[in-house]
Amino acid sequence: MQIGALAGNFDVAELALALFGLFFVGLVIYLQRESNREGFPLRNLNGAALASTGLSGLPAVKTFRLPGGGQVQAPRREADETLAPHVPARFPGGPIEPLEDKFVAALGPAAYARRADVPDRGFPDGAPRIAPMRADPSYQVAAEDRTPLGAVVLAADGGVVGKVHDLWFDRAEALVRYYEIALLPEFSGRNVLVPATMADIRPNGSFVVDSLLGPQFANVPATKSLNEVTLLEEDQISAYFAAGTLYATPARAEPLL
Repeated sequence: MQIGALAGNFDVAELALALFGLFFVGLVIYLQRESNREGFPLRNLNGAALASTGLSGLPAVKTFRLPGGGQVQAPRREADETLAPHVPARFPGGPIEPLEDKFVAALGPAAYARRADVPDRGFPDGAPRIAPMRADPSYQVAAEDRTPLGAVVLAADGGVVGKVHDLWFDRAEALVRYYEIALLPEFSGRNVLVPATMADIRPNGSFVVDSLLGPQFANVPATKSLNEVTLLEEDQISAYFAAGTLYATPARAEPLL
């Protein structure tokens, strides 16, 4: 028997390599199972729950205690809602077309995640991460920068829909996340949030939101609080403006060629 061999020609190095291989396979299966905690339960286009989740399957239900109190279980086994009425895709993986209000059907570009209906809070003080400038005087537009406050807001059709009323900052990132727009009375007269990424402040000073037409601003999802926005509200607002990039006009949903 050779030095270092356990039995015959099988030595310690071969054993270590075999154990590492088993460990690595087990690690991959474990990580894949844990990755299945989010986004479930899955449903097909007919609304039925998917029976298969791959070779790794779903992990056991685990309860997570949230920092602000309460708890959540993942993965969820039962869906809490069904797909909005839609025209089925003609082939697997193909696009589906909502039959109801395309802006709030939660399908296609209007899709959003059912996140918690609570504000995203910072650490360690627990204060909302995103807040308007009026709620935190420590945030101001730098004196050397041109402020968008009071700027006239133009829609994709070129019409005036309101004015910029306030800026909502992300305290953790120190940047503007939303513009609060005071809409004109003919567009509901409400104050709504526009994602900063969907607004275009042009060199001439004009403030343009080209994802929506003027009348479509009237139905922008509202927030429950004047000075807070929840995770769910953020997704719903962003989805509404994203839907406009495809559904605002019939021509936008047509191919370019």
